[in-house]
Amino acid sequence: MKKAVVLLSGGLDSSTTLFLARKEGYSCRCLIFDYGQRHQREIKAALKIARIAKCKAQILKIALPWRGSSLLDKKLKIPQLNNSITQELNNRIPTTYVPARNTIFLSYAVSFAEATHSEAIFIGANAIDYSGYPDCRPEYFRIFNGLIKCGTKIGVEDKSVVIKTPLINMTKAQIVKLGLKLKVPFECTWSCYKGGRTPCMSCDSCRLRKKGFDETGIEDPLINSNIKNQNARLPK
Repeated sequence: MKKAVVLLSGGLDSSTTLFLARKEGYSCRCLIFDYGQRHQREIKAALKIARIAKCKAQILKIALPWRGSSLLDKKLKIPQLNNSITQELNNRIPTTYVPARNTIFLSYAVSFAEATHSEAIFIGANAIDYSGYPDCRPEYFRIFNGLIKCGTKIGVEDKSVVIKTPLINMTKAQIVKLGLKLKVPFECTWSCYKGGRTPCMSCDSCRLRKKGFDETGIEDPLINSNIKNQNARLPK
């Protein structure tokens, strides 16, 4: 069976990517990064998604002590969106951008894939409904694949591992529809940049996720499950 490393954050996109890789016949190993982000909620979500998908998961703890992002430095505020999300996200890279994060993550993933003789690395990057991060764009992944080809043993032996970005040109609505078709348990995923009991619904990630579900006309099962849990805690 083909083998793949899947970068799993616990969010909507990476979870859909994992289930898609499984459907394509890959035996998947999930790589989950604990890199000093603001909360552990997404790591717990990623572990749960991996268990549901019946895939092995490994948490890799790394340190980025220089910070440089509101996802790493709690002294910085997470940007809140107030108007049209498309308008607000145009032509800016928000403070939630973590310097060279995908370059760091993919470097680890390439090493993992080469050591385990995996053919592919799957990442749920998207360049349509996204926050504008430069390391989520198609040209970035094309160049990185070229780097693997010339900078690894398997690459120079013409057996190179390939980075796959199946969601790169999909809208959030298309990703939601695909995830539903693949039976991704969206109620177990976590997209919010904050680690509260419920999504904040105003950060980039929450608004993009809401846009996807709104455009499909389907209610987000994560929101519904939170409402049910809150009602269950109310005195009768």
